[in-house]
Amino acid sequence: MNFVMKAAMGGGPPDVGKMLGGEEKEEDPDADKKEEERQEALRQQEEERKAKYAKMEAERESMRQGIRDKYGLKKREEAEAEAAAAVEEAAEGSLTRPKKLVPAGCGDEEEEESIMDTMMKYLPGPLQDMLKK
Repeated sequence: MNFVMKAAMGGGPPDVGKMLGGEEKEEDPDADKKEEERQEALRQQEEERKAKYAKMEAERESMRQGIRDKYGLKKREEAEAEAAAAVEEAAEGSLTRPKKLVPAGCGDEEEEESIMDTMMKYLPGPLQDMLKK
């Protein structure tokens, strides 16, 4: 016997008959009241959870502040704000974004002159004379 035949004959799991369109649920007259109470309980649990975590975070922040005071550190936001202010101060009056730092050795004039000297060595004599003028 297969599963559908058992369900049709009344055997098998009890909820199979409901799945096949059997009996329907009766409306509970207090269903709305129970649902409202359940929602209120969920809201209350959520508020308690938030209060618990707010208290824990306040304790952590007081511990962090104690460490900052002990070692003379600044809050992360304050340090970032000071760094941003320094960048803005450097770029004050400029209409473009701040220039990136050029690594040492890139674009030095002495280096460019030595490249010209090296190139001149490989040119024929008459071209060297023309470029020197």
